[in-house]
Amino acid sequence: MSPHFATERAQQQLLALLKIPGLSGEEMAVADHIEKVLRAAGCKPAWLRRMPAQPPLPPKFGMGNLVVQLPGTLAAPCRMFLAHLDTVPLCRGAVPVVRDGRIVARGHTALGGDNRAGVAALVAVAEAILKHKLPHPPLTFLFTVGEEVGLYGAKSVQPTDVGDPAMAFNFDSGRPEEIITGAIGAQRWRAELHGISSHAGMHPERGASAILIASRALAEVADRGWFGKIQKGSKSGTSNAGIIHGGEATNQVTHHVVVRGESRSHDPVFTRRITEAYLLAFERAARRVRTCDGEHGRVEFFSENDYQPFRLKDRAPIVRFTRQIAGELGLATKCVAINGGLDANPLNEAGIPTVTLGVGAHHPHAYDEYVDLAEFATGCRLTLALATAR
Repeated sequence: MSPHFATERAQQQLLALLKIPGLSGEEMAVADHIEKVLRAAGCKPAWLRRMPAQPPLPPKFGMGNLVVQLPGTLAAPCRMFLAHLDTVPLCRGAVPVVRDGRIVARGHTALGGDNRAGVAALVAVAEAILKHKLPHPPLTFLFTVGEEVGLYGAKSVQPTDVGDPAMAFNFDSGRPEEIITGAIGAQRWRAELHGISSHAGMHPERGASAILIASRALAEVADRGWFGKIQKGSKSGTSNAGIIHGGEATNQVTHHVVVRGESRSHDPVFTRRITEAYLLAFERAARRVRTCDGEHGRVEFFSENDYQPFRLKDRAPIVRFTRQIAGELGLATKCVAINGGLDANPLNEAGIPTVTLGVGAHHPHAYDEYVDLAEFATGCRLTLALATAR
């Protein structure tokens, strides 16, 4: 650890950030805290930028990404460090407490270590570099918005807006020894199911229930092995129908239901096959659910790529550099691929080689979420070393 870096200060930053509400689209207060800390450490106003809240960000987002660019004192290509500002609704009202070497949430909420641990590591490292004038190449610290609802902040990044970094390090995981060099891709889909309305008490036979269409289709998808964890020969993936809306009254045969879901795989062709399985099941179910006169329902189906999978080779310059710096700190690293989407997905697609590293955050989106403080300290050490390595 650099003699200029204080682990206690980094932990203070983490506790402070965990106390600030900041759901997706409502990240302004978190950004305010970051700017206040960095300005006090000597960050010039010209080095701080909040990007506009514009597409692809959803409507009603309060801000775009927060970008902090520190001019280099060493002649080297720009390096970027990023973490996302937002937390999930389960973190609403979280009160962080230190217990047995961990930070946990008091009460019945998640903690928000995903991803305030990553944010705190970047803030603490940037603060140390500024305060102690540590030599460094050009650095960009990127704090993204809307990660939890669709990687929106990362999807909006243009390389020129963040200094054209040669490599990027995303801090959004648990164990510092694991280098995430690959992640799954995903499609989102929406099925608009149109039934035929009638009075459910007096003439149910005249109706074709959109709810029945949905239930039969989803049962078929599951029976054919396309729901949840999927294994078809050598191909694997996952899928889920996560949202269902529909119905207006119990005495009406439902005429409209919306089902939303996702398909995931490391193989983009297989991702499309999973989505197609849902489309065909909805179409078959719509034809089978009929009125007494033989009329049947119909489906409108929409799908779009959410993010592309990626897999960096072990010999890629960013992977070799990360392993070298981690090894100098005594970390025995291994490269892994995961089944979740990351800000690294759209950044790699945009041509910015990006790996994801851990800062001690575990069990995200759950009541037993925690941050391991020893791992957090190790993650901070690694962040500083990557940022200042010659």
